[in-house]
Amino acid sequence: MTGPSSSSSILHRDLRITPTIIDHAQGNYLYPQSTTTTTTTPGPDAIFDSVGGAAVISVGHNNTEVNAAIIAQLSQVAYIHSGDEFTTEISERLGSYLVSAHSSKGGVERVYFANLGSEANEAALKLCVQYWFEKGHPGKNRFISRDMSYHGNCLGGMSLSGHVARRKPYEGMIDDARFHKVGPCFGFRYRKQGESSKEYTQRLVDELEEKIVEVGPENVAAFFAETVVGATTGCVTATEGYFKGVRAVCDKYDVLLVLDEIMCGSGRTGTFFAWEQEGVVPDITTIGKAISSGYSPLSCVVVSKKLIDGLSSGTSMFNCGHTFQSFALSCAAGYAVQQIVKRDNLLDNVAKMGKYLGQQLLLKVGVIPIVVDVRGRGLFWGIEFGKKDEDNKPFDPELNVARRIGETCMKNGVVVYPGKGTIDGTVGDHIIISPSFTITSEDIDHVVDVVSRSIVEFMDQNL
Repeated sequence: MTGPSSSSSILHRDLRITPTIIDHAQGNYLYPQSTTTTTTTPGPDAIFDSVGGAAVISVGHNNTEVNAAIIAQLSQVAYIHSGDEFTTEISERLGSYLVSAHSSKGGVERVYFANLGSEANEAALKLCVQYWFEKGHPGKNRFISRDMSYHGNCLGGMSLSGHVARRKPYEGMIDDARFHKVGPCFGFRYRKQGESSKEYTQRLVDELEEKIVEVGPENVAAFFAETVVGATTGCVTATEGYFKGVRAVCDKYDVLLVLDEIMCGSGRTGTFFAWEQEGVVPDITTIGKAISSGYSPLSCVVVSKKLIDGLSSGTSMFNCGHTFQSFALSCAAGYAVQQIVKRDNLLDNVAKMGKYLGQQLLLKVGVIPIVVDVRGRGLFWGIEFGKKDEDNKPFDPELNVARRIGETCMKNGVVVYPGKGTIDGTVGDHIIISPSFTITSEDIDHVVDVVSRSIVEFMDQNL
C-alpha cells in the first residue's frame, strides 16, 4: 500500500511511500495487517518471504524456540555494560560455541559481538589499524577494496564501498587518499572477449598487487572483499582461484585479508563461512544477518590468532567499544539459532535445496528473454536482467526494471530483493532470492513459478 509520506511519522527509505504494515509472520510467510488468514494456513493474502528481508532469516519467522530463548534471557538480564567489569553467561556461551565449532578451519581465535553488519565492518577497520599500530607500523592505515562492493552504512564502511549510488551524497566526507579501489571479480560483465577465466583471474590478482605497490606496502593495512558479493551485483561468486591469488598477494606484501560475509556467511552458501569453499583462510571475517535469523540484531567480527597475538604483544586491549556490544538478548537469539541449525542439519539443507533452487531457476527463469544471467551459491541466488538479443545490454535505468519486477512478484504473493546499478553502479538490474535455511523443494517450486510468471508478466506488459 502506498501513499503520501505524511501518513507515517517514520523517516522511511523512500519519503514517497508508506510501506506495507506486516501484522505477523510465521515460517516462510508474512501476513499484512489487512489479512484475515491464520498463521498456520497460508491464504491468498499471505506473502512468501523468499529473501528473508535481506538474506537475514535462517530458521523461519516466529520460531518458538528462539522466542523462548529470548524471553528466558529477558527474565535474567537484558543489558549490562560490556566494559572491564561485566559480561553475561549467554554471550560467553555463544562466543565459546562459535570458536570451538569452527576453530579447526583456521582464522577463528576469538569473536567480537556487535549489532549491525556496518558496526562489524567498522570494528574490523579499527582492528586492522590497531594491529599494525601495536606491531610498530602506525603508517599502515590505508585500505584497498573493490568497485561495486558494499561494506555498510557507517562512514568507514561507506568509504570501503564501491556502491556509487549509496556513496554519492557523502563523497565529500570520504578520504580517498586512504581508501583505494580495484576492479570487481565479475566475470559475466568484466571478462574481456577472448579472455579465459584463468587469464581474467590473473589480471585481477595482478591489479591488486599493482595497487598495493602503488600505494606502498608500508601504508596498506588490509584488503577487504565480499566472498560472494550481495546487494550491489546480485550474488556474484568469484572465479576459480581468485581468492587463493588474493591471499598470496596479501601474504607477499604483509597486508591483512578481511572477508566481509555479513550477507553471504553464517551458512547462507552451504558452509558456515563462504570462504571455506574458496580454499583460503582470512585474517578477519565479518558475519551477521543469518547468524541470529533477525530475531535480534547481531553481527560478529571473527578474529584470527595472528591478530590476537598482535594485540597481546602490545596493549592487550581492543580500543573499540559499543554501548550494546555483546548484547545479551541478541546473543541469546544467536545461540538458539545456531543450535537449531546444528541439530536440524540445516547447512546440509542449504546445500541440497540451494542446488535444487539453482537448477530450477536456470531451467524456468534463465530461458526468459530478458534474463541474461542466473548465478549464486547455496540459498543465495541472483537473477540479472537485460536485452539478451543485444549482447546482454542493460535496460535504461529510468525503466526501474528490477523494482517493477519486484512489485509484480509481490502482487503475485512472493517478495524478492530488487537491486539496480548492477554493472557499474548506474546501469543494470537484478533481483535476489535468499530464503530461510528451512525451505523445502515444494517451497522452491512455488517461488520459482511465481517469479518466472511475474517476470514474463512484466515483460509482456512493459517491454
